[in-house]
Amino acid sequence: MIRAVRRPALAVTLAAVVGATLAACTTAPAPDRPKSGRTDPATRPELRAFYGQKLKWTACGDHQCAELTVPMDYAHPANGKTFVLPVARAVTTGSGGRIGSVIANPGGPGGSGVTSLLQEGMAESFSPKVRARFDIVSFDPRGVGGSSPALTCGGDTEPAKPSESAEGAEGAEGATAPAAEETAPATPAADPFFPRTESERAEVLASAKQEADACAKAGSGILRHVGTEDVARDMDVLRAALGESRVTYLGWSYGTSLGTAYAEQFPRRVRAMVLDGAVDPSLDWSRRAVSQGVGFRRAVEDYISSCAEVAGDSCPAGTPEEIRALIEGLFEKTAREPLPVDGDEYGADANTLLGALTTSMYTPEAQWKDLSEALADAERGDGTKLARLATSEEPAPETDDSESDDSESDGTPGTTPDPDASGDTGAPGADAPSDNSEAALQAVNCFDVPHPHDAQAYWKALPAADKAAGRYGTSSVTSALTCKDWPTTPRQPHRVNADGVPPVLVVGTTGDPATPYEEAAGLASQFPGGRLLTYKGFGHTAYGRSNSCVTEHVDAYLIDRRTVPTGTTC
Repeated sequence: MIRAVRRPALAVTLAAVVGATLAACTTAPAPDRPKSGRTDPATRPELRAFYGQKLKWTACGDHQCAELTVPMDYAHPANGKTFVLPVARAVTTGSGGRIGSVIANPGGPGGSGVTSLLQEGMAESFSPKVRARFDIVSFDPRGVGGSSPALTCGGDTEPAKPSESAEGAEGAEGATAPAAEETAPATPAADPFFPRTESERAEVLASAKQEADACAKAGSGILRHVGTEDVARDMDVLRAALGESRVTYLGWSYGTSLGTAYAEQFPRRVRAMVLDGAVDPSLDWSRRAVSQGVGFRRAVEDYISSCAEVAGDSCPAGTPEEIRALIEGLFEKTAREPLPVDGDEYGADANTLLGALTTSMYTPEAQWKDLSEALADAERGDGTKLARLATSEEPAPETDDSESDDSESDGTPGTTPDPDASGDTGAPGADAPSDNSEAALQAVNCFDVPHPHDAQAYWKALPAADKAAGRYGTSSVTSALTCKDWPTTPRQPHRVNADGVPPVLVVGTTGDPATPYEEAAGLASQFPGGRLLTYKGFGHTAYGRSNSCVTEHVDAYLIDRRTVPTGTTC
């Protein structure tokens, strides 16, 4: 399961601007009350304290911060167990004509909305027109980042290297032995992404179980409460705390799953909703793995064929055929023996190479040059740059908000229904690392989508994934094995059920690696009155990193709720 997360905003355009005429079609405001037959959770007496919160904003850098308290278990909201969620906002730049707040989610799952807003320039992803009319608000979802409690999988340490397995000890020493390089070519290396033998499968299963057990032990008590449906309920509590009668929302990548979950539970509380880089909720775990694998395989092919246009002289070889051969040769080489990496005893193996390639597909305009240089170095025998690309994580947040743990009530933003309940430092996840994105990624992906508990289902899925997407598909299937031993989720793949929601704008990028364009088209077709805006280009998501055509259409929708004409392409 490859991460689908929004990268920081970039102002570089990959495709020529395509002019388009905006349709002057305005969506009528939807009534506040929920559709008949749906229970509005805000009317439940035991939730009134949460819905009645008033956020206490304090300065944090150039923006403002607060805290929101939500029940840990919406089925039992009065049991005293809560999450306290950090919230941040960039106040509107306009002096008049303010519409309200745009709640934004940067992606993930596991992405910190507060870090994205305070440190990564999320607000700058929005155009000056939108910034002049809206506050930009984001929050850390339950269990993520600065949430208290927060998820952890034993400190979010890296998975064990293959050499750390029972059979891998010899390989670790052999990686530095001179004889290994001479003998390796005589024995074809096993495909690290398609386990076929009993021993290979046993090793993969053991590694997946080790990771699942670590998460279950460290996150006991909260794992069942970090699913996207509950995050959507939290977002409705945030809406009320912001004083908004309806939500204006923009979600990138995983944020589209959050937006969809909100629209399904609160369709008549949506004012406008943009879902950019869409996840199709109708796909089961194996179809989703194949879909994302196909997206990354196509993106790498885009890199191979278009490297010269984007990365120029940095390309690792002169022609697409030579680049493709170089990459395939590196996969064979690193499967036999890791490349040396400065400061890393193990080195860069085939998994490192795959990670460097997939990570570099999100923002080609910023990453393809570095990828090209890393591949060229790897061809010369140095895996250092590959390892840096593969392990690139968002920096651990170092904000001034650390003082929010003080016991003084004046230093704690937000008004909580039960301040003592959220301060239990003995709660699971209380010792979570400041960046727990990997734990959250695993937990939410496993809980949101049901996975089979029988390993045979995964082995049976491998041939189809291999045929459709090669190593990019099979690696997605084997990554999902961690979910085999996860708690059972009540959620099932389904088509969107959001009757009464106003037209939702779905944005799809034709070359999106992590959330393929087909999923955007599928999601748009499932929303009643859903509209699809197509961006012809490379990279993950479009708004804030593509071109003025996309910006104009999204802005007109967010500000005036003007829907795009059918078939609009930028």
